[in-house]
Amino acid sequence: MTVVTMSMSEVTRLEVLSQVQAGGLRVDEAAEQLDLTRRQVFRLLRRLRTQGPAGLVSRQRGRPSNHRLPDAVRRSALALVRERYADFGPTLAAEKLAELHDVRVSRETLRSWMIADGLWVERRSRLRPVHQPRPRRACLGELVQIDGCEHHWFEDRAPPCTLLVFVDDATSRLMHLRFVPSESALAYLQATRDYIAAYGKPVAFYSDRHGIFRVNRPGAAKRGDGMTQFGRALHELDIEILCAPSPQAKGRVERAHLTLQDRLVKELRLAGISGMEAANRFLGGFVAEYNRRFAKPPLEDRDRHRPPAPYERLDEALAWREERTVTKNLALHYNKVMFLLEPCRMARAAVGRRVTVYDYPDGRLAIRWKGVELAYRAFDKMRVVEQGAVTDNKRLSAALAWAREEQESRVRKRNNNLRRQAQAPGVMAL
Repeated sequence: MTVVTMSMSEVTRLEVLSQVQAGGLRVDEAAEQLDLTRRQVFRLLRRLRTQGPAGLVSRQRGRPSNHRLPDAVRRSALALVRERYADFGPTLAAEKLAELHDVRVSRETLRSWMIADGLWVERRSRLRPVHQPRPRRACLGELVQIDGCEHHWFEDRAPPCTLLVFVDDATSRLMHLRFVPSESALAYLQATRDYIAAYGKPVAFYSDRHGIFRVNRPGAAKRGDGMTQFGRALHELDIEILCAPSPQAKGRVERAHLTLQDRLVKELRLAGISGMEAANRFLGGFVAEYNRRFAKPPLEDRDRHRPPAPYERLDEALAWREERTVTKNLALHYNKVMFLLEPCRMARAAVGRRVTVYDYPDGRLAIRWKGVELAYRAFDKMRVVEQGAVTDNKRLSAALAWAREEQESRVRKRNNNLRRQAQAPGVMAL
């Protein structure tokens, strides 16, 4: 017995033509329903009478398309792809074949050829990466996951800001939260100082591969400059910084973000809080309640946090440091500000030498040479944003907010000047 496989349109034709044969439907009506001419309907009826339902199956099925490209074109295209574009995707390979070799093949045709020839793996057939769960660390303070989450924490009551989150890997406890304008090295230095003051030094921090935590320039590790300001601070405090290969690897802090974006946003709304300062004061009680409900007991009842050594000065270690050369005028530039050193014996001796600028997270700034702090005063603050300045993606919101404030300030000054000019005596109105 022969099994006939029919498409839905062919099944519909069989039903309509069967009604015509049975006398329940006129040919004109069948032609209208099938969107065919009378001549086509009569032809299909003859096939149905002589061949049965198999006569309604398309004659083109199983045969090559009349629009198929010649085999020579296929062989030529695949030979070029195999020789020169083996690691190209079908879209780019099709562009290069047309541009450089005058072989014009649509990207989908080339895709099917490359898949059949084993040069390309279609998306649904690719093996997805497997992220198996990693066991928790055994002790509190052994590994602390850190990350920043930019979000509309105050909904439409205030602009978005960033929440720095410190989560213990062994217990999923929220160890420290802090709202900051943007994810920056100074913000992490201040948050880390608060963390160490509250709990002590953990064995290691676990972060993503953001430029705050590691130098991402190619070859930086080989040149020996693979340490950031944050990494340098942790090295002085004998704390390791480990970078996760993927977001799933630091899943505890990533999952904490999702919970906080739900619960913390609503708690801030209920408390009527619309600013970072008030929110930071609110976080203490929220963290205590969160840990009471969601924290897990550690596998071992030991705390791996270590108190800072007597010789370790947190403020000095967790400061941003940069070296500058003192000019003959006892001047140096830092962060678009010119600083003039007060004339003294040590300042004059530092002319032409490299001094160290300590920029503390709380806003203080110190200039030191050979361990001696030099008195200074700020001479000129250049608050002009350089056109085309590179702005990190995670600091973009803060940069745009500052730019808006500057633009509005300039508009107000311009309007005030125009108003004063219009009110001045002897000024003719235009």
